[in-house]
Amino acid sequence: MESADYFIGVAQQALWVLALATAPILIPALIAGLVLGMIQAATSINEQTLSFVPKLIVVAICLALFGGAILVLIADFTREIFDRIPELTQ
Repeated sequence: MESADYFIGVAQQALWVLALATAPILIPALIAGLVLGMIQAATSINEQTLSFVPKLIVVAICLALFGGAILVLIADFTREIFDRIPELTQ
């Protein structure tokens, strides 16, 4: 029963790490999409590239700013999981 609790805890921690890793990219992209959608609705411009290119630029900037922190977060989680493997084999 102890290992079942462990795996549930790992799953919860994995979901939390996933949320922390994706939030710095998804939130600015969603905000950029909302702002661009409002601008397109106000100006009646229905060009698809007008909304895609700015969102792509926002995602690239966010990856440049937060990519290192996201990588460290995922690496720490992976290292912690691998460090716990010997405890499970006992």
